[in-house]
Amino acid sequence: MEVLTTAEMERADRLAIAAGTPGFSLMLSAGQAVATAAMELVAEGPILVIAGPGNNGGDGFVAAAELAARGRDVSVILLCERDSLQGDAASAARGWKYPVLPFNPQAIGRPALIIDALFGAGLDRPVKGEPLDMIEAINADGAPVLAVDLPSGINGTTGAVMGTAVRAIETITFFRRKPAHLLLPGRLNCGRVRVADIGIDARVLIEIAPKTFENIPSSWSGAFPVPTMEGHKYNRGHVVVVSGGIAAAGAARLSARGALRAGAGLATLATPREALAVNASALTAVMVRPIDTVVEFAELLNEKRLNAYVIGPGAGVGERTENFVLTALSVKRAVVLDADALTSFAGNPERLFEAIKRIPDAQVVLTPHDGEFPRLFSDISNKHPLRSKLERVRAAAERSGAVVLLKGPDTTVASPDGRATIAANAPPWLATAGAGDVLSGMIAGLLAQGVPAFEAASIAVWMHGEAAQEAGPGLIAEDLPETLPAVTRRLYDELGVEY
Repeated sequence: MEVLTTAEMERADRLAIAAGTPGFSLMLSAGQAVATAAMELVAEGPILVIAGPGNNGGDGFVAAAELAARGRDVSVILLCERDSLQGDAASAARGWKYPVLPFNPQAIGRPALIIDALFGAGLDRPVKGEPLDMIEAINADGAPVLAVDLPSGINGTTGAVMGTAVRAIETITFFRRKPAHLLLPGRLNCGRVRVADIGIDARVLIEIAPKTFENIPSSWSGAFPVPTMEGHKYNRGHVVVVSGGIAAAGAARLSARGALRAGAGLATLATPREALAVNASALTAVMVRPIDTVVEFAELLNEKRLNAYVIGPGAGVGERTENFVLTALSVKRAVVLDADALTSFAGNPERLFEAIKRIPDAQVVLTPHDGEFPRLFSDISNKHPLRSKLERVRAAAERSGAVVLLKGPDTTVASPDGRATIAANAPPWLATAGAGDVLSGMIAGLLAQGVPAFEAASIAVWMHGEAAQEAGPGLIAEDLPETLPAVTRRLYDELGVEY
């Protein structure tokens, strides 16, 4: 579940070598894993390895020699002169007893499989010249591509395309995933990603202490709330969702239903009186309370059983929403801020951040999408190719004092303490109106049960993606709460929970 930057992966290699595993032994294991993956991808036909000058190319030479020893027709194209290779890569090249082809796109021919061992995850400058021509020729050839560690042209830490990049059908990486295996656009070039064990002891992670994790159950299973037989609805928390006017009240209703499906014991819609009849007639398990003014809202906050709040979905942009947010933060409740609540502070985001930071151990989650993020974090949201989504969300969490969740196909959650998760399970049909409102309610439903904010946001994101997978193409937001029971049941099975 740990995700390592390129610098952290290099450190893992150094720690393994210092502990007694020779670097060339790691390379042999990596190359053999590549060869095995290649054999599984194509049962017959010629295989072409395109190797670069570094250790990635060394892995390619080992794979080529292993495939040849298994009787496959293999050839190698090398970016540099063979005699210029150094270290373990030079040792690997000596194990290849055959000529190498010139670094020319015309040399690709018509292989059954191309193994891309040109550049590894550490690429930090745009691809130019002959390598650019070769990558474009690989993509134009039409042969399936197996990428070693990461498709050439992708920055391993940011996921950025450095000018151009190989499009692989499968990527084999080593020890742990890199951010680019999960972040877009890099993830789109990777195809299926498999992680090979090459002999690095997992205990090196103790010293590295990574703070980025793939958003999967093993990252947060210890925090997942499970009802007990002696429990009751009141100890599973009570979520309040602030509704806007009659024209936009549906968003709040979606959020409230998401909160209940995520396990909250009770949910109440705090609704303006103008929308009271509409909301009451549309809701069954969700209660309604008429709330028009901030004074009425403050009175509601005095009820301590009402312990988690969602403000934003359909709430309306302006002073009323802004005051509701500041009032909720002033009494130290768990709060999820989305949509209109975020935009209401676009003119003065520091006012929001200061209110959050006044709360000891604040359980506050901000859930912007890419359009809302710059309204609060304008200077953090620049599009520099080496500033990744992960880096931007981390910086936003540190600045705001809240857990920040930046939505998208690679939804990233970060805590002010630097921890982060990246999700990769959301299907494309999850991009539909109202889906984010359901997500906000799910986060609040978990917060109401006592789940810490970072874990609540991460759990909700994963379950949200799984619910969309369960619903399938044609999903609308109303489907998400209805598919959550099946997701929860599967999660219980995975975690060994009896029910």
